[in-house]
This record gives sequence, structure tokens and C-alpha cells, in this order.
Amino acid sequence: MFGLRPQILCVDLTALVHLLWRDEALELLGLRGSGKARSRANREDLCETLVRTVPAAQLRQGILSHARRRYWEATIAKSAVAREGLARLGRVFALEREWKSHPPAERTALRQAHTRPHLEAFFAWAEEQFALVKDQRGLLRSALGYSVRKGALMRYLDDGRLEPTNNGSERALRTIAVGRNAWIFVGSDDHAESAGHLFSLIASARLHALDPEAYLRDLLRVLPHWPRDRFLELAPKLWPRTRDRLDPIELAADLGPLTVPPTIEASPEQEPSAQS
Repeated sequence: MFGLRPQILCVDLTALVHLLWRDEALELLGLRGSGKARSRANREDLCETLVRTVPAAQLRQGILSHARRRYWEATIAKSAVAREGLARLGRVFALEREWKSHPPAERTALRQAHTRPHLEAFFAWAEEQFALVKDQRGLLRSALGYSVRKGALMRYLDDGRLEPTNNGSERALRTIAVGRNAWIFVGSDDHAESAGHLFSLIASARLHALDPEAYLRDLLRVLPHWPRDRFLELAPKLWPRTRDRLDPIELAADLGPLTVPPTIEASPEQEPSAQS
């Protein structure tokens, strides 16, 4: 489910360790195979391995919307400086909304041409203001202190697939946080693991603009006939391409034979990655 493609690993290193603390990741990182691989003490080894595997600058992306929220909180406290910071960031997010539906390559070019100058000016302003309040305590210092992490907060400008917010992931996690009280009793560890697999499939289907219910229905129809060594062709990222090669009448039937098409080699851009 997870792949280590450096250009899309843009989360805090600590969060990444928790995210990848599973067999697939341990095997990819060469840490699987011993009982101590999962011990808490060896999480530091995993961190060190990740740093060696993926450049640190590509592991961390700051969240610009978190900076904006801090300025909003300081603005409520009637800070004129925070009000200016909120206005500056407002221009950046207004630009982002204009090309939200554009392809990643086009978004990258637009960000470099239009967003970067605004952000460069914003961070220069934030550094000047932070120097004036760094010895104080309060909401304004918190907002400006978060903003001086220029490199991480500008990371998204270089890759059109990245977002200046993590609202989507937070909404996805909220589903788990709200529902976990209803899922305390799942029967056994095996049942819980199966439920986790289903949550993962549903989230991946949504990420790739698939109807989760329709995708799972088709998946259950195809799985009994599909070769085990070709399961990756059924991943949400590759499913539209695979589905187009199936007989629609056979696929729509609840039961009966299903013709498996020949293998088509996927290009590197089409192979399932950490987003599949």
C-alpha cells in the first residue's frame, strides 16, 4: 500500500515513522526479519534509515494553513500586525483557489510565477516582525515564530501535487477519531486488521476520485478470478485502466465467468505509490 517515492514524502519524520510502522515499510527499509524490529528502541534506527534513504529537505513540508490559523487567532486578539499577516496570506490562498483544478505541472509553473513573490515578501516581513517580538509571549509571537520556517512552508511551490493545507488528511482522520468509540469491539485482532485494510481501500479510492462502493463491488467481483501475482493492477490508482480492459457485461454480472485481460506493463508514473 505504501511506497517510498521521495518526491511525495512530505510529512514530519516522526509522523512518517508511525505511518510506516508496518511489515511493508520495515521490509522496504531492511528492518524486517527480527523480533526486535518493532521495539520502541529501534524506532530511532528507522528514523536514521529514513534520513539516509530520503533527503531531509524532501521529508518535511510545513502547512501554510496552520500559519494562517495562528494569525487569525492573533487577529481576534486585536493585533494589527497579525491582521496584516492574515491579509498577506489571504492573497496567497486566493491565488491557490484560482488554479486548484489545474494539472500538477501547470500548478507548479503558476505558483513559481505568481505565488513565490508573494510568499518571499511575506516571509521577509515575518522575519522583521518576529525580531521585534521574539522575547515576548503571546499569540502574535506564536504566529510569527511558526512563519519563520520558510523552507518547509514553501516546499509545496516546487511540486504541483502538494497542497498548502492538510485539510483533506485531517478530514479523513476525523472519520477515524469520531468512529473509534463505535469500533472498540471488533471481535479479534484479525477483524481489526481487516477493518483497517478496508478503511485504507476506501480512503485510496476517494483519493483517486473513485466511488468507494462501486470500486469495492467491482473488486469483489474480480478478485476470485484474478491472478495473485497481478493484484497491483486492482489498486485504486490503476483500477480505471484495468476496468476499461474488462468485459462490461461480465463485470456487471453478479456471478459467472470473467475474462482476465493480458498484462500491460505500467509506466513508472502509473505504478502504485504512497498515494495508491
